[in-house]
Amino acid sequence: MADTVTPERRSEIMSRIKSKGMKPEMHVRRLVHSLGYRYRLHRKNLPGRPDLVFGPRKKVIFVHGCFWHMHPDPACKLATLPKSNREYWLPKLKRNLERDIENVEALENLGWSVLTIWECEIRGNENLEGRIVEFLDGE
Repeated sequence: MADTVTPERRSEIMSRIKSKGMKPEMHVRRLVHSLGYRYRLHRKNLPGRPDLVFGPRKKVIFVHGCFWHMHPDPACKLATLPKSNREYWLPKLKRNLERDIENVEALENLGWSVLTIWECEIRGNENLEGRIVEFLDGE
């Protein structure tokens, strides 16, 4: 299946995709703040530049987009693979996944605990607040 837009238009669309401050991340940031936790954003000195960093607790939270980070849950409807230009997309998405694994391992080797929250888990998930509290307050 061929792409339905020109390469120039596709480039324009892709250039508008941000890596920080997207809706899922903002939702988690507001929730965490409302729970009374304070954090730093995207610390450059940590592997993967985690979205939320809780320094004194040595804990970090990544908020991953299901498409971009290849959410492995088969029930996730947001983690579909592209039908067109697969020669480009599959290596790119697989590299994102490999990088995520490397970053989590590096953080854990440095003594940090990591929680990954997927984009699809934010929508209508009543358990999200409990997961965050358990992660941040637990050992």
